[in-house]
Amino acid sequence: MNIAKMIDHTELKPDATKEQILKLTGEAKKYGFASVCVNPRWTKLVTQELKDSGVSVCVVIGFPLGATTTKTKAFEAKGAIKNGATEVDMVISIGDLKDKNYIYVEQDIKAIVAVAKGKALVKVIIETCLLTEEEKIKACELAKRAGADFVKTSTGFSKGGATATDIELMRKTVGKDMGIKASGGIHTKEEAMEMIEAGATRIGASAGIAIISEE
Repeated sequence: MNIAKMIDHTELKPDATKEQILKLTGEAKKYGFASVCVNPRWTKLVTQELKDSGVSVCVVIGFPLGATTTKTKAFEAKGAIKNGATEVDMVISIGDLKDKNYIYVEQDIKAIVAVAKGKALVKVIIETCLLTEEEKIKACELAKRAGADFVKTSTGFSKGGATATDIELMRKTVGKDMGIKASGGIHTKEEAMEMIEAGATRIGASAGIAIISEE
């Protein structure tokens, strides 16, 4: 198994500099990671650096809170795709999910799916550490119904990250055909493999080099 091909090499800190983003893209090309995952500000730069490399450009939307309006998220996604993003990782409206405002949550996801159709994969971040088991299941069901390509555990900026238990629950809920991205707190090959064995098909990590260096 080539774990590198499953890793979204990630830098989402607010103080990330151009130098750090260039380092990230260089590493991604060197090691053959699945994608480089960044904030929208860096989309054009990353697209230029990864041209013809086979590494995808992944951009986060409504990040990290998911509390912007649907219109704002759609605008952000449209801009990211225009600037070269081939994958977008959007954060759901967590408060609306907890309020059982399921129509809003589904429509929020659908808006991004519509913008990305035929142009980019959509991964839906549900922020598992803030949800009950029932809410995790519902979030996955809504993402699947809305036509998203992946469900994703975490932003990495809340109270907790990915767990194998959550990945197993997500896989059981969405079935075998939908992608699952485990992100947040994955620092070693052992942790990455635990997520993959639980059902993850993509790993989001800023520690990609450390993970594959254990191979």
